[in-house]
Amino acid sequence: MLKNPTPQEIALFVSLYITGAALTAWLLLEAVNRWVALPWVAELVAMGAGLFTAAYFTTIYYLRKYIYRKIKLIYKTIHSHKVSPQEKSKSIDVRANIIDEVEKQVAEWAEQQKEEIDKYKAWAEYRRHFVGDISHELKTPIFNIQGYLHTLLDGAIHDEEVNVKFIKKAAKNLDRLHTIVEDLEAISRLESGELILEMQAFDIKKLTEEVFEDLEFKAAQQNITLEFKEGAAQNFRVMADRDSVRQVLTNLISNSIKYGKKDGRTRVGFYDMDKNILIEVADNGIGIPKQHINHVFDRFYRVDKSRSRAQGGSGLGLSIVKHIIEAHKQTINVRSTPELGSTFGFTLKKA
Repeated sequence: MLKNPTPQEIALFVSLYITGAALTAWLLLEAVNRWVALPWVAELVAMGAGLFTAAYFTTIYYLRKYIYRKIKLIYKTIHSHKVSPQEKSKSIDVRANIIDEVEKQVAEWAEQQKEEIDKYKAWAEYRRHFVGDISHELKTPIFNIQGYLHTLLDGAIHDEEVNVKFIKKAAKNLDRLHTIVEDLEAISRLESGELILEMQAFDIKKLTEEVFEDLEFKAAQQNITLEFKEGAAQNFRVMADRDSVRQVLTNLISNSIKYGKKDGRTRVGFYDMDKNILIEVADNGIGIPKQHINHVFDRFYRVDKSRSRAQGGSGLGLSIVKHIIEAHKQTINVRSTPELGSTFGFTLKKA
């Protein structure tokens, strides 16, 4: 038998089989009737040619109809579009191994379906966790605000010792709610591609100095020194969205202060990497345990939950940072050792 035959090969095989069987039967009859007389040879050849031609074209016709009907059913299943009149009228190339081609396309379709199902499952799991996380993050400040306001309405508004204190606490929780909503909006814009990067050339060291000035007071409260690493005296010009990169630096340096040790230091370094510049923000703070390293850029993920919430923030800062860097088609990573500190590094294209 033929292995993986084309329609043409099937037709040839069937035609030869039919012709051979018919001629053999006819030959036997003629041999008996004519005692193998010579004139029957020409008849035999003519009859064989006629039988073969008829069998071949008949087989081809029915194979075309059969294969097309079956293929059309398969394509209706694996393709979302309707078959056009041109496709309906298109004849099948009987010389091609159409069965293998369809089998290949079905296998590709099945693999694609599996990938899509796995992706949908992952997104469903992600959404489930995200809804749970955001509900928890919003519930805490809302519950606090509700408690303070109801206490004031129940009479504490007239108690001069607590009324202003409770209003300030309620306002602080409202600020946290506002921060969460703004950060969620920022992530939504980044993920949907709505954020348009205004690329420009600028001095990354100068921008870092501006961020140092912005966070100087916050660092002074913890007696943390903000400085450049040795060898970072050189000014590097990068091509990026300046405001977005400012947000990245502000978040990373602010985190280094938040999780830094008192009397510690935060250092920023720049490294020439041919076409890119590597920017590193390093601290000698509490560090990040190994089991948390792969999750620090996840939404609402907090290594030290109680400390993070006590110091405010939305829990979305590092997720936004990652989205911004990826929007620049660059990378960000972190390395850390508990009690020794953490180093966040990201790249930007050299101007």
